[in-house]
Amino acid sequence: MPARILNGNRIRDQILLEVENEVETLAARGIRPGLAAVRVGDDPASEIYVRNKIKACEKVGIHSEHITPPAAVTTGELLELVDDLNHRDEIDGILVQLPLPDQVDAAKVLLAVSPQKDVDGFHPFNVGALVTKRPSPIPCTPAGLIQILKRSGISIAGKRAVIVGRSDIVGKPAAFLLLHENATVTICHSKTENLPAVAREADILVAAIGRPAFVTGDFIKPGATVLDVGINSLTDAEQVESICSGLPKKLERFRAKGSVLVGDVHPKDVAETAGAYTPVPGGVGPLTIAMLMVNTLQAARQRRAT
Repeated sequence: MPARILNGNRIRDQILLEVENEVETLAARGIRPGLAAVRVGDDPASEIYVRNKIKACEKVGIHSEHITPPAAVTTGELLELVDDLNHRDEIDGILVQLPLPDQVDAAKVLLAVSPQKDVDGFHPFNVGALVTKRPSPIPCTPAGLIQILKRSGISIAGKRAVIVGRSDIVGKPAAFLLLHENATVTICHSKTENLPAVAREADILVAAIGRPAFVTGDFIKPGATVLDVGINSLTDAEQVESICSGLPKKLERFRAKGSVLVGDVHPKDVAETAGAYTPVPGGVGPLTIAMLMVNTLQAARQRRAT
């Protein structure tokens, strides 16, 4: 039986429609949620990410501002900008697009964002709230993982979940969210001994290690649900041929565009071994922006005690 593909685009659209309806309800009371996106410099990938976030705001009716300080901006100047946004009543959410230039102390800038407006869920205050299961903005990608599972009818309670990757942005918060849903959770990383065998114990396997096609069939328990967080753009023909052999659509795209996206999971192996999985693209990625809209809406409601 072929593996079930978990369509992130469909789930994203469900969530955005729900947010749009709630934004309309708030608008009837004279309230419009607002999001400020700060992007420093001219990094093409960052520009695309922020543009997509602003586009989502427009779709659901959230006020948005795209602020673009020059690449030479100092830490002090960014701190002043964040402080101003913290005090603006029409702004409910602030996101600072990473990466920041080398001369900027990124940790200091992120820490300056008010916890109430930290829609990325990165502030230590909100991390602590997540760990202790208190209401707070939740990092968007891990929140999206939970939505994919729930809206796809995949049970979490009592299941073995293994996360490959221990980042503060995905791996660690995903572990706590799965724990809160009563999964038994293991976090793996580069120092984990016999990593494939540990991963193979998982009913729910989350790949968030940032290495293209790193998770092969040896990592996947037959019938497991595999959530692939990785987004890797491949441009080397030999590497593409090796990873995408037997996948004509990806090979055609590479030959036409000169690049192709793959996740952290080997695309052919997961299709042959998993019971259900998220594709790349079109899996986890769309949920990240959808959950940013959810966080902005919730920040607006909480700030106004609605």
